[in-house]
Amino acid sequence: TPLLLSKVVDALDEIYRLMNESQAVDVRGDTYEYLLSKIAQSGLNGQFRTPRHIIKMMVELMDPKADEIICDPACGTAGFLVSSAQYLRAHYEDSMTPEQWQHFAGPMFTGFDTDRTMLRISAMNLMLHSITNPEIDYKDSVSKQNSICSKYTICLANPPFKGTVDAESINDDLKAVTNTKKTELLFLALFLRMLKTGGRCACIVPDGVLFGSSKAHQSIRKELIENHQLRAVISMPSGVFKPYAGVSTAVLVFTKTGAGGTDKVWFYDMKADGFSLDDKRTEVKENDIPDIISRFHNLN
Repeated sequence: TPLLLSKVVDALDEIYRLMNESQAVDVRGDTYEYLLSKIAQSGLNGQFRTPRHIIKMMVELMDPKADEIICDPACGTAGFLVSSAQYLRAHYEDSMTPEQWQHFAGPMFTGFDTDRTMLRISAMNLMLHSITNPEIDYKDSVSKQNSICSKYTICLANPPFKGTVDAESINDDLKAVTNTKKTELLFLALFLRMLKTGGRCACIVPDGVLFGSSKAHQSIRKELIENHQLRAVISMPSGVFKPYAGVSTAVLVFTKTGAGGTDKVWFYDMKADGFSLDDKRTEVKENDIPDIISRFHNLN
């Protein structure tokens, strides 16, 4: 109601008044993220919210620097982009140049989605985290109507699973990598096309990408392993996405090389993520994530 909204605005205004500007930015963003976390529903197109601690883990695996160009081509509420911004501020705030801050305010962060409501949410989310001019666009990332630019240094994403795309509308560049209508395979091909040579990706995929026996599944695995550098496969328990879905997933970490480089692939079987693996997802002591991050950054 208008009265309730007025009370909320007044209450937040009082909080901001007691803080300096940098604290107020954090609280504004945190408040918005908290409200998003309470929207316990999946989107119209079957998208569901990626848990923030999983996003944070993936960002820490990528270890973004101040000059990166970061993209999420299925951005939803922009969780990956916001978390990347928070990581950069936490690690480089005191050492960034004015030019890097200008880059941070807009060109660094790009997100695409096909749900206009999600785009409005993600633009608001980024602006509340001091990214004043992000590139957030309505785009069907795998469609032939869109040109694909190889300009990004990091891709972070939880692309749609279990979907299919009309074969005639699929971008020919992606068909050349894997001839399929499955969204989870098309997005992997997309990441490879979007990244600059040397660019890195951390993305969530369903287990079928790892074990599927179809020609399309085999061709995308062959592309990753033989033509690029697959660095890590982190298997996650099936309860990670509850209460939305009980799918078994994994995080793939790879670098675009165009010339191979997959010598060793690091596998990790995550058993616990700090929360119970039922619909309630209450906090628990068991948590493999700190161990995953530590080990990944100390691989031989």
